Amino acid sequence: MSQPQVSARSVPLSPAARLLGYAGLLPQAAFVALVASAHEWAYSALAGGFAYAAAIFSFLGGVWWGEALRAEGHGTRAGAGTYLVAVLPSLIAVALFLPWTFGWDWPGPALVLLGILIALSPLVDRALGLASRDFMTLRWHLSIGLGAMTVLLGLLADRLV
Repeated sequence: MSQPQVSARSVPLSPAARLLGYAGLLPQAAFVALVASAHEWAYSALAGGFAYAAAIFSFLGGVWWGEALRAEGHGTRAGAGTYLVAVLPSLIAVALFLPWTFGWDWPGPALVLLGILIALSPLVDRALGLASRDFMTLRWHLSIGLGAMTVLLGLLADRLV
């Protein structure tokens, strides 16, 4: 009797993966609380919130790169477009940081755009067709949560700068 085939698309996430995924929202929640309360560290929290969101956005690009490599390891050609999409989050994050480094209008607009891009990022996973269903559910929850908090930071930024 043969073993049933289990595809990567049907393997459920472990409880640890879920717990740690949701715990990843805590730093941004803390940054939002500090900024909203006008705490003495509010401006540092604004910068920290941008850095955290940019790091996570870059991490998502790494996930896409890894998923593309995994697909190729299983005989599915990912294509150059997949790898291009995978490097875009890091490039976008750096570009959104540049206005701050030059002292231009920042961080509100950059945070709002970054938050929107994070919230919509699961659409890339879906378009690439590389992620499991269980992973996609978690991705939507985390992306909408982090994206919304990052947009909120952007809207609160005007109070500080």
